[in-house]
Order: sequence, then C-alpha cells, then structure tokens
Amino acid sequence: MKQTKQPKRQQRPNKNKKKPTGKIRIIPLGGLGEIGKNMTVVEYENEMIVIDCGIGFPDEDMPGIDLVIPDISYLEANKERLKGIFLTHGHEDHIGAIPYVLRTIDPPVYGTPLTLGIIRNKLEEHELPWNPDLRTVRAGDRVKVGEMEVEFIHVNHSIADACALAIHTPLGTLVHTGDFKLDTTPIDGGMMDVVRLGELGREGVLLLMCESTNAERPGHTPSEKKVGASLEYIFSTHTKKRVIIATFSSNVHRVQQIIDASVRHRRKVAITGRSMINIVNAAIELGYMKVPAGVLIDLTEIKRFKPNELTLITTGSQGEPMSALYRMAFSDHAQVSLDGNDVVVLSSSAIPGNEKLVGRIINELSRNEVEVVHDAVVEVHVSGHACQEELKLMQALTKPKYFMPVHGENRHLSANRELARYMGMDDKHIFLSEIGKILEIDASGARFGGTVPAGKVLVDGYGVGDVGNIVLRDRRHLAQDGLIVVVATVDFTTRQLLSGPDVVSRGFVYVRESEDLMDEVRRVAADAVSDVIGSRYGNDRMLLKKRVRDDLTKFLYNKTKRKPMILPVIMDV
Repeated sequence: MKQTKQPKRQQRPNKNKKKPTGKIRIIPLGGLGEIGKNMTVVEYENEMIVIDCGIGFPDEDMPGIDLVIPDISYLEANKERLKGIFLTHGHEDHIGAIPYVLRTIDPPVYGTPLTLGIIRNKLEEHELPWNPDLRTVRAGDRVKVGEMEVEFIHVNHSIADACALAIHTPLGTLVHTGDFKLDTTPIDGGMMDVVRLGELGREGVLLLMCESTNAERPGHTPSEKKVGASLEYIFSTHTKKRVIIATFSSNVHRVQQIIDASVRHRRKVAITGRSMINIVNAAIELGYMKVPAGVLIDLTEIKRFKPNELTLITTGSQGEPMSALYRMAFSDHAQVSLDGNDVVVLSSSAIPGNEKLVGRIINELSRNEVEVVHDAVVEVHVSGHACQEELKLMQALTKPKYFMPVHGENRHLSANRELARYMGMDDKHIFLSEIGKILEIDASGARFGGTVPAGKVLVDGYGVGDVGNIVLRDRRHLAQDGLIVVVATVDFTTRQLLSGPDVVSRGFVYVRESEDLMDEVRRVAADAVSDVIGSRYGNDRMLLKKRVRDDLTKFLYNKTKRKPMILPVIMDV
C-alpha cells in the first residue's frame, strides 16, 4: 500500500526573537598555503582571540634563517582588544612562536597541561619583559572571553592533550578542529569526543575550520598501536644490536611505546637531543608517561652496557643538520658513535621539503654499515592527521553552514574543498582563504572583506625580523657567486691613489690558481679609481665606489660569466 507523504510541520516564527546584529571576522595570519606557522584570529565586534601560535621552517631560498614566525603587526596594533591565545596542542607549528610573540604582547595563553608544560620549558630560554600569563585548561572546559566562549574538545593526534575548539558567539558556533585524526584504539586519553561534536552539529555550527594536511589521502589514518606492533618486531629481530630510534620529540605516545618495548626486552633507555629531553621530562612530571624505575639512564652511562642491552631515543628524524642523529651519523657526537652493531629506526615521515636531508642521513648511515629501518621497510610511523574519510566524518558530525579549509598548502586546501563539495555543500558556502584575508560573517551571510597586514617574519639567532628581503638577496648572491673585496687608499686632496687596490676573494675562485685573473682585477680597479679621482667628480666617494663596482662586474662577467658580489672599500688619508 502506497504511503502518503506527511507535510512538514511549520514552526511559527518567534516575533520577539531579535536577529544578532554583530559581525564575526576570521583572519588567518598563518597556516594557509604553507605547512606550519598556524595562527588564526577570530573577532566578534570589538573583541578578538587567537587560535594557535606556531612556527614554520625556512625554505631553501632562506640561507641562515632558523625559524619563520607569523607577522603579528595586526595583533600589536590591536592588543587592547586581544583577550587570549588559545592553543590546540603542543606541536611546534602550533606553539613554537609563543616566546617571540610574547615579547611585544601579553595576553593570557590557554592550553592543556602538556601543551603549557612544553611552553614553560621553551620560555626558560627566553627573556621576556613580563611574566607570561599561562592558564591551564582541560578537555571539556569552557572559557568565557567577553561575548565569546571557547570550549575545548578532546581529539586524537600524534601528541597527547590535543583539542579542537568550539567558539560560541551570539551569531553562532565556530568549530576549529586543530590537528586531529580518529583513533579508535588510542594509546592514552580515549577516543576523539565524537559525541560532543555531534551535539554541536545538532545545535548548529555556523563555520567549520578544518585541517587539510592529509586531505589528498583516501581512507583512514592507521592507529598509533600499529607502530607498537612494528616496534615489537624490530626488537625481536635485532636481539644482538643496539637500537637507536629517531622520532618527533613531541610524540609522547610513540616514545612511551618505545620505552614499553625496551622494558619487555630488558633494555635500558637513554635519551638524547635537547627537545626530546625537555618534552619527556615534562610528560613524566605531568603524568603523561609512565617509566619504571631504573629504566632511564644518562647518556654518559651507555658504555657500561652491551649493545643488546640499550635503546637510544633521539631527535633528528627530519635530517636536521644540528640534531643528535645527524651528529651520530657523521661521527660528530660526543658520546655516541655508530657502526655495524647498531640499527637505526626512523620512526617518522619526512616533512615536505626535508626529503633530501633525510636521504643524506640514510646514505651516510648505510655507508658506515649501519642498518636503517624506515617507513618504506616496516610500518614504524603513522600520521597524526585525518585522511579523507575522517575529514568527511568531521563534516558529517558538525553539519556546518559555512566551511573554510585550514592548515595546508594550496593543494591540500583545494582537496579539502572537494571533500566538502562531495558532501553536498554549496560552493557559495565554501571559502578558500589566504593569510591576511578577512572572512566576515553576519546575520545576512558570509563574504570576504578586505585584508590585514600578514606575512613571514624571519628569526636568525636572537634577531627577530631584522633579516628581510634585501639581506636574503645578499646571502643568496654570496652563496651563488661569492665575494670580492677591493681595498684602496686615496688622498682626495691631492687626488692620488696612495696604495692598492688590494683584492680579497671569498667563494669566487681559488686565488692561488687564478693569479693572472686577480692581477687583471687589480688593474681594472686601479684604472677605475684613477679615472674618477682625475675627473671633476674626484671627491665623490659614492661615485668612486659605483665605478669600481660597475667596471669589475662587467669585466668579470665577460671573463667568467659569473657575477660575484663586489664590495669596494675606499679609505681616505
């Protein structure tokens, strides 16, 4: 029998309910079109909060740069309106810029215990003009900031204590996922709080800001427990060798599994690498790691034990030149030297751009007959980021009206947009943003509306922002073509060349094998100096330097097809 379709019951409009008149502004200051440097501003009316405060890593065209942090000039100009920085978890690309940002602004910083424990260790290495206001929260807590309320929601990730954030405003709720994956068998802390995310979806989510790192990968991200099985296999098949495992220092659950496997195989564990030591100490102190008494030993004690009685946990899984593993591989470590009695396990995947560095370490280890185990050989790493099915689940749970992909390069953001389209979301409700671009949402809809200052600030040693495009251009010039310094002493009164020109070359040619070329360089420089000081512009020091530089540039290019940096030094007596 055919059933008749019942008409939907119409709800009577509440005439007394006023439409909110406020406006939400979402401004990414980092993390879009790039890996790392995650930072997003959320404003409601005259109040603002910041989600995450991370660093990025320098590109190949940034010689000498240590770190890249977001440009926070917009926050500095509006610091009276800034009510807090809210951190999703303790990875460097989400908290690494905190010590630099707190030099000029001093808002409260909210984070879970492990996240703030890591930050406290970092802040000990920095001098700030004030005592930072660090406020501990836990999953399930809600923090009221003016007319906004920020709720912390437990998610799974490759570090403990990770949270998504729900920002409740009079206009509606925004959900920022942070970095997450759905792990049904997590090492610790329970599964992601899908119940609360589903409740938010039923209540109504205005905007979902969803991470995009693995948006190109189909399926689900494997559980961290898979790595535990692989570690067990490695320890069982290398019973006569010392095991050295390099992993991300922040992956507390991975380190816990390594220690557990070592205990089962009656091995002592030594830890090397400053960041690894700091994070493990913080995790043990806060109760996120459990280590039986007598298992951890100092690195100076390793010579007392046979190779099959030891496990070393180290930094350097990304091939960083100053890391502990790099120094071990190139026989530059004070306490550890590697040989055929060792097996090195790279329990990580290469961050995009680091593949050559990782390959260099593997090649050097192999040359020294050290066995290397990595993800292509045994499954010793799983991602902490959601793949396509988990990203679709997040959308299905939260049912957002608007969607903005975050955290990833342009291809990742575009792939996440495709998933939203596949889930049936209207193209007009999907916003692919850029750093500095403002997304405005009010009662009448959502749209892009203008920009704020945004970009990259380069950190070199203790210097923050003092290296810009001009300095980088000079460094690239020096790296590619080298330097020639021309020193001449001139008496501008009598218009005579008293001594020189002397020529010093660095990184251009090997001088002892190019003496004829250097003699010609001196002759060209001397002719240029004589021509200028003998002319009516003979007292113009700047013109003299320019003429020497131009004449030598032209001469050297014709001779060598190279353009070294030429630095004239003119002394007057």
